[in-house]
Amino acid sequence: MPEIQIKSKQRVADHGEVFTSEREVKAMCDLVKQETERIDSRFLEPACGDGNFLAEIITRKLEVVTKKYKKSAYDWERYSLLALGSIYGVDILADNCVACQERLFGIWDKAYKAACKKECNEETRNAARFILSLNIVRGNALSLRCVDENQEDTDEPIVFSEWSFPRNDAFIYRKDYTFDELVNADEKREQKDEQMSFFGGDEAPGDEGRFISEYKCHYRRLGENG
Repeated sequence: MPEIQIKSKQRVADHGEVFTSEREVKAMCDLVKQETERIDSRFLEPACGDGNFLAEIITRKLEVVTKKYKKSAYDWERYSLLALGSIYGVDILADNCVACQERLFGIWDKAYKAACKKECNEETRNAARFILSLNIVRGNALSLRCVDENQEDTDEPIVFSEWSFPRNDAFIYRKDYTFDELVNADEKREQKDEQMSFFGGDEAPGDEGRFISEYKCHYRRLGENG
């Protein structure tokens, strides 16, 4: 079956939507092959479509997870969720975001069944879906804002979550950052240093805004309380 690179001429005209072919995706990922095989190496696709690049990356990451941790369902679950938490996507079209989330979940769930078999559980599946619901975002990657049903910018900033298992136990930590903060972190740090110099250090602005909020819970309880 031939690959579909455009869904409609209207979408191309309205949004410039053209999907990258599988061959090109693989070739481009091979340029950073070592990073695509690091479980916690982060990737962002700012116009993700239905996830061609992210699907290839998560497939590679999960192969590494399975190779290292297939003998322990507990370890496989944690490291596979860490892999899912390391990939991010933005798209201006709602149907693309949904399709991308479902595609990535399908890849993860297939690997989960193959690795953990009878030890698979719905709590971990729900955790995977929750991570994807926060990491694949409907928005405008140029303005760094969420969009409405007409693809118009809103006042709501795009927010991404950082996921980690810092204590190497069952508790997953999540920190929420605005996309603007992540993209412009270096520039803002330089501005802060200038302000600290100007104020002599004592009256410099605080560190507010660096992240919005922080949560932690057992990874199988992820998303139960928002």
